[in-house]
Amino acid sequence: MVAIWQFTQVWNEFLFAVTLARPTSQPITVALANLAGGQAVSWNLPMAGSVLAALPTVAVYVLLGRYFIRGLLAGALKG
Repeated sequence: MVAIWQFTQVWNEFLFAVTLARPTSQPITVALANLAGGQAVSWNLPMAGSVLAALPTVAVYVLLGRYFIRGLLAGALKG
């Protein structure tokens, strides 16, 4: 459960990457923000990029969802 949650947090890290990471090693979330940086945004490219950026997280939750739910419910039920 903790590994799944930590993967999601690391994958979606934005503030650290914007302030401290080099432009050559920035994560995909920063690249998506740079795509939509103008006043007139062509939304097809940022939306396609956001779908591709979300695929690893969705794959982790689909493949390991059983363990995620088990971890959430571990302390919630008596018995």
